[in-house]
Amino acid sequence: MQIVEGLTDAEIAEAHRSADVFAEVEEMTAPLDALLKLIHALDWLAIKDKAGKAALKVFFDGQFGDPLAIAMGKRDPKIKREADQRFAEILREARELVAEENFLNWQVAFPGIWSAWEAETLTGGFDAVVGNPPWDRIKLQQVEWFAARRPEIARASRAADRKTMIAKLQKTGDPLAQEFEKANARAETTSRMARKGGDYPLLSGGDTNFNSLFVERAQSIIAPGGIVGLLIPSGIATETSSQEFFSQLIEGHAASCYLDFFNKRADGPLFFPDVYYRFKFSVLVFSGGEKTFDECRFATFVRDIAELNDPSKVFSMGVDHFRHVNPNSKTAPVYRAARDREIATEIYERFPVLVNRSSGTELKAWPLKYVRMYDMANSSDQFRTTKELQEKEGAWPEHGGVWGSAQGTWVPLYEGKMVQAFDHRASGVTTVDANLHRGGQGAAITDEQRHDPSHVIAPRYFILDPGDLRVELAIKDVTSTTNTRSLISCIIPAFGAGHTLPILRVEMQDPRERAEAQAMLAASLNSTMVDFIARTKILSNHASWYILEQLPVIPPDRFHSTRFGDKTAAQIVCDAVLELTYTSHDIADFARDLGHVDEAGTVLPPFKWDDDRRLMLRAKLDALFFHLYGVTDRDDVRYIYSTFPIVERQEEEAFGAFRSRELCLAWLNALASGNPDAEIRL
Repeated sequence: MQIVEGLTDAEIAEAHRSADVFAEVEEMTAPLDALLKLIHALDWLAIKDKAGKAALKVFFDGQFGDPLAIAMGKRDPKIKREADQRFAEILREARELVAEENFLNWQVAFPGIWSAWEAETLTGGFDAVVGNPPWDRIKLQQVEWFAARRPEIARASRAADRKTMIAKLQKTGDPLAQEFEKANARAETTSRMARKGGDYPLLSGGDTNFNSLFVERAQSIIAPGGIVGLLIPSGIATETSSQEFFSQLIEGHAASCYLDFFNKRADGPLFFPDVYYRFKFSVLVFSGGEKTFDECRFATFVRDIAELNDPSKVFSMGVDHFRHVNPNSKTAPVYRAARDREIATEIYERFPVLVNRSSGTELKAWPLKYVRMYDMANSSDQFRTTKELQEKEGAWPEHGGVWGSAQGTWVPLYEGKMVQAFDHRASGVTTVDANLHRGGQGAAITDEQRHDPSHVIAPRYFILDPGDLRVELAIKDVTSTTNTRSLISCIIPAFGAGHTLPILRVEMQDPRERAEAQAMLAASLNSTMVDFIARTKILSNHASWYILEQLPVIPPDRFHSTRFGDKTAAQIVCDAVLELTYTSHDIADFARDLGHVDEAGTVLPPFKWDDDRRLMLRAKLDALFFHLYGVTDRDDVRYIYSTFPIVERQEEEAFGAFRSRELCLAWLNALASGNPDAEIRL
């Protein structure tokens, strides 16, 4: 290798000489390479039976012949006894693995970059590691796998149905069943080796992505004075699974930059034409440790390379700031501009996060519990369609969208796509069998249905009422910072909810106190102010609990102690949320708990759906939360609204002006003057 590295390859003769000498290197290292590949395969096989372990021991002792020759395939093992057949089986499986997986031994494949071979730990490494590693998950994706082989299985609407169809393949001896079992086993073994093999201690957790393993491998093979530059899906700086790794880079001053790109460029074309236009990816650059950087440069949602020269777009952050705004996960926030950081930092200095675990003790600003009631895949055997209720369960429809049966009452299963802010009846769900993904599609209700307080939206599935369901505060899990709004919360009836609509369960016994808390939290999560902060945390497509629990919130006592004229903030919020939410009979329990009853205790009729009135109420709530958070500078309010461009565009088209912003600015003045019941007209 010293000879190879000493040749300049400036002339064709030197290039040929390099190739010839390297071929000699490969020939000399072939026995070691073959033995290491075999050992790696044996690790993958994870032999645990007594006979297998005994066979491997005598193999390495040479009792079956020269281990190197056997590993290279130049010799077959000397099988003398019946018991030795176990080793023959293991060797056959291992050789199959080596042939199919082609294990790479970095030290042997690139012997010239390492030094101090006599030491226990190799030193040296590559001067540069540059690449665009695979963006796939290790876990076998059943839908994608079957889509190319047996589309009808891929199109199964429920995981339970798909499982039944796969079992049928196995029962009938279909060769595809064996292929699937093998592919699934390989994926599971890959994941196990990543987690337990020792090479990926920080980035192999959870639902592991290949790109994460490439990042950690790059760190292990880069020379101390070298540089790594990788193009990977966004998230390594912002997700909890990679927090420890990224924080180490920042704390060691090894991180140079983390630049987050939006796949669709500002001028229209995609950076990667074959990738979904809303996908986000990042450039991560870090050193091997000897070269350090005073600060790490960040930029998010970059749509043009020229934006990286804009000082308002690119900024630096350190671990101290991560801890300040994300005390639990210590992940990096996602600021689109330096002004976002300024506003967010000031708010975190004044208010607590929803749940703070940084001290080792859980401190809750509100008595909440995050609950995923039903998993849409793992719980799918409990779901029934309308047809199945009639034909399999012998059920019959009853009032309020529920079904009766001999087993009990079947109630709708809510999904995230069915709700919008303060609206639990935004959309029904219809099944599109042709869709491999998202087979359940929203079916928006009509204006006539929306104005009918008796209308109940049609779900895709029903679940058997377990007996302890109640009115709950729910929030949509699937989201994006490029959506109209990123946080969408509402009150839902005492029905079931899938994991795409997790529950924020208020742990209060008194119905009135619980309903008031639900109203104040729903208003908080749906406010423009809190959504603006949430967008500095959401980089993936989920409003995960670790994001929600680190939102700065107004404590309960502040709602009751802050007054605007003759009303407290709590009264204003509860009145507005009641009117926005109670538009149908199926949410009457919430209205009753808030005290919306007549003298006899009978719940009053639902409020009429009025789009103009709803826009006014939401603007009033926005203004109230700007006051509560201390953001009353009108330029700051205008700037925060400008970070919701889809809302602005929709209202400009509908009203000729950004009406919700202008209403909010008007309400800012009205509330500041102590007039919470002002009559505002634009």
